[in-house]
Amino acid sequence: MSALLGFVLSSPPAAATAASGAPDNGAGAQWGAPGWGQVPQIEKSITVPTFPDRDYTVTEFGAVGDGTTDARPAITAAIHAANSAGGGRVTLPAGTWFSKGPIHLMSNVDLHVSDGATLRFSQDATDYLPQVLTRWEGTDLYNYSPMIYAFRTTNVAVTGGGVIDGNTEPSDTEGFGTFRPKQGPAQSRLRMMGTTGVPVEERVFGNGDYLRPSMIQFYESENVLLEGFTAVDSPFWVNHFVYTRNATLRNVTVDSKSLNNDGVDVDSSTNVMIEGNTFITGDDSVVVKSGRDQDGWRVGRPSENIIIRGNDMRGHNGLTIGSEMSGGVRNVFMENNVLGDVRSALYFKSNTDRGGAIEDIWARNITVGDADTVLDFDTNYKNEGSGRYPSLYRNFNVENVTAERAGTGIRAVGIAAQPIRDVLVRNVTINEVEDPLIIENVDDINLKNVWMNGERC
Repeated sequence: MSALLGFVLSSPPAAATAASGAPDNGAGAQWGAPGWGQVPQIEKSITVPTFPDRDYTVTEFGAVGDGTTDARPAITAAIHAANSAGGGRVTLPAGTWFSKGPIHLMSNVDLHVSDGATLRFSQDATDYLPQVLTRWEGTDLYNYSPMIYAFRTTNVAVTGGGVIDGNTEPSDTEGFGTFRPKQGPAQSRLRMMGTTGVPVEERVFGNGDYLRPSMIQFYESENVLLEGFTAVDSPFWVNHFVYTRNATLRNVTVDSKSLNNDGVDVDSSTNVMIEGNTFITGDDSVVVKSGRDQDGWRVGRPSENIIIRGNDMRGHNGLTIGSEMSGGVRNVFMENNVLGDVRSALYFKSNTDRGGAIEDIWARNITVGDADTVLDFDTNYKNEGSGRYPSLYRNFNVENVTAERAGTGIRAVGIAAQPIRDVLVRNVTINEVEDPLIIENVDDINLKNVWMNGERC
């Protein structure tokens, strides 16, 4: 490898994030990570909920699994009964269970979708009113309820080998499937509300605003388990953890190919295990976020202590951090994952309005098929930023990665006012690549045993 393309070494400003005026959300030296040695302690600290040995089968509450009769009242009654008794399992046996509107979970309840069962949701957006407190692309608001929603719950789960069907496809002529092309005005209005500090209780969206809800969302919850089921045809993000602590997503299949169907979004959440899942998605497989711009600074809650291992990722991108990351992202550990053909295998993105920090990121033992870019650091996503609030990128450790083919091997493009810092890339092989390295405004990048097109970098 004869040269680094566009390689620039720059000294960082004395106060990297403070120079922008944006809060750095704790992105100081105290964020330093000792590396992979943290993983056993993080895993040990993640509480996986258990439940009393009591079963509440929805047929006992009047549900009919014929695919057309509304089972939601019976499912809701079973959830309330289990919660009132101190907890238990609410079971959907084999059959097709139609829910005309959202299912709201309660503490100490496991919603169990059995093998042979399908929980199918209605397409009528008005069924998902009244609005609930949620987060949409990094900004808090009141909006349509997610299809499965848990608000301030403790010890709660969705399990089983059945199917959860969001019943939303791009070809739909009604319902959430028609929303995305019409969401622009509400999306812009919400972003302005977050930027200008409009009180959250005044950010009320619903009919006529076309902001799609997540499929499964846990909001300010603790000790959460999602396990075993298959999720299909979501209106928006599929599994969404917001302000949640101790969450496990394990052995779940996401087969949902519409745009914005991220497999799982970790959003200002702590102690998260994502393990053994299959993601076949129309957008990113795994995304880590922490709020957008001023609204993210207002909340100031990072996403941290996240383990992503043993997954099959066949989404738009593999692991993405950002672009809404203004509360900060740190201590992310990704290992032993297999990626198919993706746009980017590892993708870190913000823009120069985000502030915040992405740091202490560890990735190893990753196999990639065909990628547009294998390792991508994007500091001004979509070139939307004003330049006033650049994000801090620091301490990235990537090793043992193989890829068959790539358009670009490593793209690390910082900005002069805020260079990317401290990047170690070790034991990486890309068999065929058009542009091996595009590196600008990076302070300390170390390539060890990196091979592209049969040549050593």
